Amino acid sequence: MRLPMILNNSKMPYPSLTRLFLSFLRLGLTAFGGPAMIVYIKELAVKKNKWLNEERFKDGVVLCQSIPGATAIQMAAYVGLKTKGLRGALASYIGFGLPAFAFILLFSILYNGYHNLSFVQSLFAGLQVIVVAIIAQATYSFGKNIANSYSSIIIAVLSAAYLGIGVSPFLVIPGTGLASILLFRNIKSPPPAADRKVELWKIKPIIALLLILLTGLAALYFINFDSFILSVLMMKIDLFAFGGGYTSLPLMLHEIVGVRGWMDSKTFMDGIALGQVTPGPIVITAAFVGYLLQGFGGSLVATISIFTPSFLILTITTPFFDRLKSSPLFLKATQGILASFVGLLFFVSVKFGLAVPWDVLRVLLGVVVLIALIKKIDLLYIVSLGGIISIWLFS
Repeated sequence: MRLPMILNNSKMPYPSLTRLFLSFLRLGLTAFGGPAMIVYIKELAVKKNKWLNEERFKDGVVLCQSIPGATAIQMAAYVGLKTKGLRGALASYIGFGLPAFAFILLFSILYNGYHNLSFVQSLFAGLQVIVVAIIAQATYSFGKNIANSYSSIIIAVLSAAYLGIGVSPFLVIPGTGLASILLFRNIKSPPPAADRKVELWKIKPIIALLLILLTGLAALYFINFDSFILSVLMMKIDLFAFGGGYTSLPLMLHEIVGVRGWMDSKTFMDGIALGQVTPGPIVITAAFVGYLLQGFGGSLVATISIFTPSFLILTITTPFFDRLKSSPLFLKATQGILASFVGLLFFVSVKFGLAVPWDVLRVLLGVVVLIALIKKIDLLYIVSLGGIISIWLFS
């Protein structure tokens, strides 16, 4: 059955599915810098090809920042959704994310086979320091835009404290969303959009995709229960990862290292480091986790699962977004949830920092990396050059 398209009202030239896939595949090969890639997606979709106009693209940015998932890859899906419907969203999403999966799979295979070699251990001794610096800087960057009021700061501090005493982040996040409805005052919302009828036919292909997902989960349950558990866990992480890819890290750390003990903090940090030298969102670390636990099948299951819930939320909420963005309750809850992630990221920075055996060389390396991050030097250069220096420093 042919899937219908979700079209906008502007008369824009729509690309073919093949062109969408190849365009975002090419972009995905150089997708370093996380949310910074939105600039390049805009260049591709608005300025170069005129698939969307400025207003539609801005709506997409606001939507993708308000729902769970990695913002850049969500924007890729949004462009596809607005130009070629659900099929376009899938083409853009897969094209943008495929290079990241291919690279992290290769690095996971190499890591699994050679991480005990002395020069590899020296490499990751430095990369652990770089990961701490990157997450600390991400916490600051994320926090300065979000924790900008007394209420936001209180929520951030309490979130870090609750996680520190062992409260699950999956309780902290919805709790802060509810609390923020009472705490936040005078949240400005845009005027309500004209009452637009939501066509039910837009929902039908999404329901079909959801049924496919549920069928796949049922098959995993009976065929490989361990893969089923891995899939459900990654979906749960993605469902709560508001604010971009980095916000999935506290959730992964809590579940994979803290609750289940599938790997230690050091190995998880190594996975984050590998995720930083691959293009695409940081949540691709899930593929590293999946590979170390269950090989290629686990890597594939973890990757699909960490991206699917947020993709479905994007496709479901897009037809209703004109109304949703005008809701004060929605804006307050979102503000509170984002503030909680400032605290959760701070906790992860401290947790990873305590896992590093600090000495003079590591402190100096960390300071240099922080300076480079503040100067906005490309993350790929920082991690690559830092890795080379680490082999020399710690051999």
